[in-house]
Amino acid sequence: MRRPITFPSKGLLCRGWLYTPDELGAGQRAPAIVMAHGFSAVKEMYLPPFAERFATAGFAVLVFDFRHLGESDGQPRGQIFPQEQQEDYRNAISWVCRQPQVDPERVGVWGTSYSGGHVLHLGAFDRRIKAVVAQVPAVSIWRQFLHLVGLEGVRGFQDLVLHDRLARFDTAAVNVLPVVAPPDTPSILGMPDAYEWFTQTARMAPTWINQVTVESVERLLEYDAAGAIELIAPTPLLMILAELDAVIPIAVARAAFERAGQPKELLTLGCGHFDVYHVEPWHRRAAEAAVRWFGQHLG
Repeated sequence: MRRPITFPSKGLLCRGWLYTPDELGAGQRAPAIVMAHGFSAVKEMYLPPFAERFATAGFAVLVFDFRHLGESDGQPRGQIFPQEQQEDYRNAISWVCRQPQVDPERVGVWGTSYSGGHVLHLGAFDRRIKAVVAQVPAVSIWRQFLHLVGLEGVRGFQDLVLHDRLARFDTAAVNVLPVVAPPDTPSILGMPDAYEWFTQTARMAPTWINQVTVESVERLLEYDAAGAIELIAPTPLLMILAELDAVIPIAVARAAFERAGQPKELLTLGCGHFDVYHVEPWHRRAAEAAVRWFGQHLG
């Protein structure tokens, strides 16, 4: 069963869905999974198939949109600050722990891409979390940009955000960039598969907007999600990587995984970054691995 929900986060409302197992009896409490999407994406963009699998396996599942995105409150639209999104996760955990259908001692987090980085950070610092699944996670944005566009490309982004910072100081202007764009057009995610996935998937997500504030790019460049990955243990960590990932260099993600303590597990799939959402067998394998991990450590 799925129902719409809201919860407060720093004076704004985040909106999402709560899935509960159909077989959950009166007075029973299920383990819970809290999940959200990656950079700029919203819950309708292939998160329901994951949540449905988790609910079928006996978990209560909270899927939500971050502030400034999707159905959730917040201006300007397209503001994507990692610390704010981590706070939304924390408030989602607080909300779900208070639901009568949920066992607050058995809560896990699932994240993907940008939110995959968020759950690495949260797993290190929020001890309410009893299991972590990080799917194709953004582990260190500046290292990823350095790998993808080189030092000159990173310096170009730094110049862009510096000019924007001066403009914000002088006029309080909010400038934006597209998340994706056709080839040879400026955007944040300039990979061809990113443009294809977002433009096709946007048809199922009318609340998604192809926009991110330039200030968000400044926060993006400074984000080192796996900076404290050593602190996750003894919370169990499953990391799911894509061998052909053009967004998250797999070498950067593997290096972060090596620093994590036990218990941990690495699953590497022979696909691209966006294939894990809906292309078979990669989606099925990623979802089944997460179900197994949560079942082993929250069940």
